Amino acid sequence: MSLRQLLLRLPCYLGASGPRRGPLDTISSVVSWRGQSSRSPAHWNQVVSEAEKIVGYPTSFMSLRCLLSDELSNIAMQVRKLVGTQHPLLTTASQRSLAEITELIHTALLVHRGIVNLDELQSSDGPLKDMQFGNKIAILSGDFLLANACNGLALLQNTKVVELLASALMDLVQGVYHENSTSAKENHITDDIGILTWKEQTFLSHGALLAKSCQAAMELAKHDAEVQDMAFQYGKHMAMSHKINSDLQPFIKEKTSDSLTFNLNSAPVVLHQEFLGRDLWIKQIREAQRKGRLDYAKLRETIKAGKGVTSAIDLCRYHGNKALEALESFPPSEARTALENIVFAVTRFS
Repeated sequence: MSLRQLLLRLPCYLGASGPRRGPLDTISSVVSWRGQSSRSPAHWNQVVSEAEKIVGYPTSFMSLRCLLSDELSNIAMQVRKLVGTQHPLLTTASQRSLAEITELIHTALLVHRGIVNLDELQSSDGPLKDMQFGNKIAILSGDFLLANACNGLALLQNTKVVELLASALMDLVQGVYHENSTSAKENHITDDIGILTWKEQTFLSHGALLAKSCQAAMELAKHDAEVQDMAFQYGKHMAMSHKINSDLQPFIKEKTSDSLTFNLNSAPVVLHQEFLGRDLWIKQIREAQRKGRLDYAKLRETIKAGKGVTSAIDLCRYHGNKALEALESFPPSEARTALENIVFAVTRFS
């Protein structure tokens, strides 16, 4: 399910002109990342389903095949005939295009991040020639998606929106660079980045695109700077809350595979290290190593016994509350309720 699409499309209904819709509807149209809440799948699906009813179509329909199809291109050509008129469809179609562009950028990033490090290639991974070919396809595919996103941005004919999405893309690249430079491997002790640095890097790699896309959705709906900032704050804190929720999953799931690995630079681990101190953390890492490999099951239990997990849950809820505070600036509506429910879905852990 495409949450990023949903979050960006909902603001369309908050921000579209006319008495039918309010500014928040525009944000939800831009916010469509794919995520799983800590609540039961049934409840999560219910929250998403209710939000989709407001948007008017299932976000899962927005597949790449749809985005790049001739049929959609034909519809876009017909909609362009409305340029210069006051028809409300024009505003809504510009916001839907923004949601699609955001999803293209996000998907391109995922494709590029799927490139295999050939230096770490094992015989079981496949022939070197095939893996090299796969990397080339991944690079070309990601670049193709980014090119389509850039083309779509130009067609929006809004300089500020182009600037916002371009800066979000720059943030993404910078964030991924930081992630790669501080990545923790089995034989590498996690860097002492601290939670403040973690939050800065996480915003760049996970929050900037959503936050600035939400702001751009409000710009397309012709809302003022104050409303745009509230949309930005919602997207920023919603993204942070969602990322922390994802980081927490290996530590809060009732049934977790002993072989399940987790990122040593994830929120619960970083917080655990801060409470423990650098020296004791290194000691715990070494105690969890067996024959040169890290015993994640043992380390996970050690972390769960500390304060890192509960602190991460508190931090997740903090960002969720900040996202809800941003929504309070908008008048009550079905779209606002849907966006609130999405926050509730990623901040409840019981």
